[in-house]
Amino acid sequence: MTKINPALIGFDIDGVVADTGSAFIRIVNEEYGINSITLDDITSFEVVDCLDVDQGIIEEVFARLLDEPLATGLQPMKDAISVLHRFAEEAHLTFITARPHGEPIARWLKHFLQPAAFEKIRLVAMGAHDNKTSYIKDMGLKYFVDDRLQTCQMLAREGIKPLVYNQPWNKNGHGLPTVNDWRSIHALCFD
Repeated sequence: MTKINPALIGFDIDGVVADTGSAFIRIVNEEYGINSITLDDITSFEVVDCLDVDQGIIEEVFARLLDEPLATGLQPMKDAISVLHRFAEEAHLTFITARPHGEPIARWLKHFLQPAAFEKIRLVAMGAHDNKTSYIKDMGLKYFVDDRLQTCQMLAREGIKPLVYNQPWNKNGHGLPTVNDWRSIHALCFD
């Protein structure tokens, strides 16, 4: 198989680079005493649709993860940072996120990435899930890694090759190419 040029691939943040699901579970456990939830219980991208947790708690926790990713202890996905460092040796690191504000997640990225890699980021915080296509095309990308199945389906219809980052909320027989982890992403681009 032909390797993907690192300059032609972009990444979503939450559920791909940032382990937002695990952070959510940890916070509801530690701060609200809700200890019965596992990642596999989150079977819908809309968390409120699949968990028996007060909607106000869900919204509050996600607002904190968006506004204060460092303070909440949000961690990168396993191997994400080392693979991103390898990508940065070859190309810009392009992140397009539905987060409403770029500054909090830019500080988070700066915290985890080496300075040389952070200097190469291109970050778009668009505040919506459904408009990534135009940004992806404007940045000259051909591939995009996202955990939101609806986004990946939309990208495929628009001629962009999506890679679904496998999560419990996107495993419903969609037929799109998937990646299980950052080692898989690395293998698609490098020997």
